[in-house]
Amino acid sequence: MTTSRPPTATRRKPLADAPALMRLRTRQLLLAAALGRERHLGRAAAELGISQPAATRLLQELEETLGARLFERNARGMAPTAAGEVLVRYARQMLNDFGATRRELAALAAGLHGTLRVGSVPSALPPLLAPALARFKAQHARVAVAIEVDTSDVMLQRLARGEVELMLGRLVEGHHDDEHEAVPVLDEPQVAVARAAHPLLAEGGAGSGTVSGRGSGTGAHAPQGPSLRELARWPWVVQPPGSPQAGRFMAMMREAGVHRRIDVTETASTVATTALLEASDMLAVMPASLAAHYASLGVLRTLPLALPLRVPDIQLVWRRSREFSAPAAAFREVVLAQAVAARGAGG
Repeated sequence: MTTSRPPTATRRKPLADAPALMRLRTRQLLLAAALGRERHLGRAAAELGISQPAATRLLQELEETLGARLFERNARGMAPTAAGEVLVRYARQMLNDFGATRRELAALAAGLHGTLRVGSVPSALPPLLAPALARFKAQHARVAVAIEVDTSDVMLQRLARGEVELMLGRLVEGHHDDEHEAVPVLDEPQVAVARAAHPLLAEGGAGSGTVSGRGSGTGAHAPQGPSLRELARWPWVVQPPGSPQAGRFMAMMREAGVHRRIDVTETASTVATTALLEASDMLAVMPASLAAHYASLGVLRTLPLALPLRVPDIQLVWRRSREFSAPAAAFREVVLAQAVAARGAGG
């Protein structure tokens, strides 16, 4: 198993804004947030427990520090300029972050408790979510954990409704990174799988040989496996439309010259997929680690075929506009640390 590193973006150096930041005062940012709410200098000053002249001085110093006009007087009081809207948004976020930090520190001092609600696509369970959750529960046994498992598009809807705080999946069409924070945490090859007694894996049959475990069939000494044209004659279990796998599966078959109708059963359930494979001669596509998990249980085996099917990295995703609970904040750090550890173990 390998994991991908978060993309390296071109960013300002961490200390590039230090001189301006050192000139800012917390009271100035509190005033900006209050003015954004009240739109009146007198009421904002009263909220902070300072005089109006003192508030005027704070605002003037803030505008001088940032080199921008932040608020303009009107008949009803004061209105933020475009630059002021940016600063008010930053000030509010600072207050939200500080509040979340205080709650998290208090929770850590008392021992984390409450409920952690996590969503995941099935393929993230064995290699990432399960070990991360084991580490988390060892540290925070008082936290109740609820796990929802479905495709990325369904998980994103639950994330938007606040039914889960974090998800392991992928951003799909209609969901953008200006609304979400998404950190790549897992990248692994896709493999074709079948029941252990499938005719394709029988002694002397097409693709015969020892083909179980992670990445089987892709090495230099792997047995000659069936072609995609041969596999297209068998029934398949695939994920439903809207999932990253579904469209890529059909595109893979077309690129291999398969234009006949393929017998497909759609389901997002890994339990349903494995049950169908065990009870029939159907085939399916799985991430290598998930296939290895079922191979270790003697349920499925991997076909000796390197699939030209690439799905996007699994990401740890959360909403930018929502504060984390203390358990969710702690679990995020555990998942990121687990991803780094898995990347190191995979070389």
